[in-house]
Amino acid sequence: MTATVPDAPPPGRRERKKQRTREALVDAAFALFAEKGFDSTTVEEIADAVDVSSRTFFRYFASKEDVALTFQDEQLRAVMTILAERPADEPILTALRRTVVQVAHACESGELGFTPERFECLISMTADSPALSAGSLEHAQRKQMLLTEVIAARMGLDPATDLRPHVVAAAATGAFRTAAEALHIPGMDYPTLTEAADAAFAVLENDLNAL
Repeated sequence: MTATVPDAPPPGRRERKKQRTREALVDAAFALFAEKGFDSTTVEEIADAVDVSSRTFFRYFASKEDVALTFQDEQLRAVMTILAERPADEPILTALRRTVVQVAHACESGELGFTPERFECLISMTADSPALSAGSLEHAQRKQMLLTEVIAARMGLDPATDLRPHVVAAAATGAFRTAAEALHIPGMDYPTLTEAADAAFAVLENDLNAL
């Protein structure tokens, strides 16, 4: 007889209240970002919109950049989940390309908890704000080891002794960032992140050796 693992208990009232406050702060922040722009929005304004203190804001987020970049965590979780489910015999760059294209499409269609409008707001803000762009890069670098570990497991390699999964993860992170930047480069002519991401990963998968 196989023992069953009990389901986790539902969150209590305190946890539900904290989650509602966190979501309210994110909602208020993006409403202000869309209205005023990222750089012109202050932490105090975000907190006031939810009728909490700045001190309360900092219990949930380290900065307004942290609020804006919560979505990157959702993206990374989706990438790692989908990548782990790709066929085991699929080459790593092919698996990454198909994974990232799927996640990009989910972002643009509102399937990861953010509306398409909010996602577009984030993409535009990151392109327009040097502070947010730098925060996005730093955030991605801090999280890159998580992706490296998933890639290493898929490749059957030990990331503690093998450089290859680190290189692949760095290349994938760079390709996705480049795809987002391409949406705002005149002459690139990519109408969606999905198409830009597919093109960026195609360079990794197919084209680099031909250069």
